[in-house]
Amino acid sequence: MFDFQKLDVYQKSKRFYIDTKEIIHTTKLDNYIKDQLFRAAFSVPLNLAEGSGKFSKADRRNYFTTARASVFECVAIMDILHEEKKINELYYQSLLKNADELSRILYTMIKHLHA
Repeated sequence: MFDFQKLDVYQKSKRFYIDTKEIIHTTKLDNYIKDQLFRAAFSVPLNLAEGSGKFSKADRRNYFTTARASVFECVAIMDILHEEKKINELYYQSLLKNADELSRILYTMIKHLHA
């Protein structure tokens, strides 16, 4: 097992990706929206894994910052989909809660790498 696989934030990012993929498969969306949401959600665990393999704090911080930005991108897409009534309120709130938790953990990780 790789070290990044043991991270709680990595496990949460995989769950976030799977939950996001559920939207892609169950909601009638234009292909460009599906593609954008898929890539943004998939970027979170991938950047966590890649950043964990970097040796310098600055490199790790950059990848973790990209992962956090991808969470924000997903939230923006979900926000629009919710506004368009393509995601119901309960599911939307659940997704936002998970995204917020991921964002907070990543923020803490990024802050600890400043020095």
